[in-house]
Amino acid sequence: MTISLKKILKLIVPIAFGLFLVVYSYHSIKPEERQQILYHITHADPFWIVASVLLGILSHISRAIRWNYLLAPLGYRPRLMNRVFTVLMSYFANLGIPRSGEVLRATALATYEHVPFEKGFGTIVTERIIDLLMLFLIIGITLVLQTEIIVSFLDDKGVSLLSALGMLCIGALIIFLLLRIIRNSKPETAQRLKKWTQGLWEGLSSIFRMKNRGLFLLHTIFIWAAYIGMFWMITYTVPETVQLSLEAMLVAFLGGALAMTTTNGGVGLYPIAVSTALGLFGVSTVSGDALGWIMWITQTLMVVVFGLLSFIILPFWNNKNTPK
Repeated sequence: MTISLKKILKLIVPIAFGLFLVVYSYHSIKPEERQQILYHITHADPFWIVASVLLGILSHISRAIRWNYLLAPLGYRPRLMNRVFTVLMSYFANLGIPRSGEVLRATALATYEHVPFEKGFGTIVTERIIDLLMLFLIIGITLVLQTEIIVSFLDDKGVSLLSALGMLCIGALIIFLLLRIIRNSKPETAQRLKKWTQGLWEGLSSIFRMKNRGLFLLHTIFIWAAYIGMFWMITYTVPETVQLSLEAMLVAFLGGALAMTTTNGGVGLYPIAVSTALGLFGVSTVSGDALGWIMWITQTLMVVVFGLLSFIILPFWNNKNTPK
């Protein structure tokens, strides 16, 4: 199988799987239930939807501000608007091709702020590691609050926390060994790789040389609190989920978060995961599906609209603000 075919399959398979789930979900629901779900979606209180979107935008701005704390030890201070635009663009790109957004962020930063790609990419990888640790922290808190239900839910979905943590450790070990091999090699090609990986490592390790660690931590907490807050606000759009307990909300939030990593932007799977999680707490399928679809539509529209605007505005913004 050629490399190009592999890339095509990696792009098509998640999208096809997501569309299959949409069709499957549609046909597995009774016609009268579809009407009820559609009613909930079309009559969702716009106040809570707008509030959720605004909180989401604030989380992206916070992420852009936090990014500067990783770039500063490298000697770079990109303009805030460029960081905000590239963050929004990256989320939009990830809807089409998973993980392409990280490459786009580093490329845009290199183009408009002259930060070497490998250094910028290293800081982005560091961000993703921090995000993964935060996800594990939230899973840990949820396990303490509702151990039996969350473990049962993850087992039903075929997700093992120990295996995920093991894969993370193995991946880190492989990267470490590759860096050691490249660092000790002498051929010209290897030397170029060595230079590239040194820049990558410089970006990765910038977190240990930060001066504003307290602010970095505060922004990290705010970003993830905002993610949970966005979900919590949407619960007020469906009557049955208005009084949802903290434990139920966190389990549903985690179900949706894990679904986002399986298909492009969680298409098809996100509403199913949220509805299944809420079903563990006695929430009806109609209300669970409605909440899942409202949350997914809100997030996706936010990413598409602001991501597209960022794509359009970024070149003009830099042309306008470039000294003649």
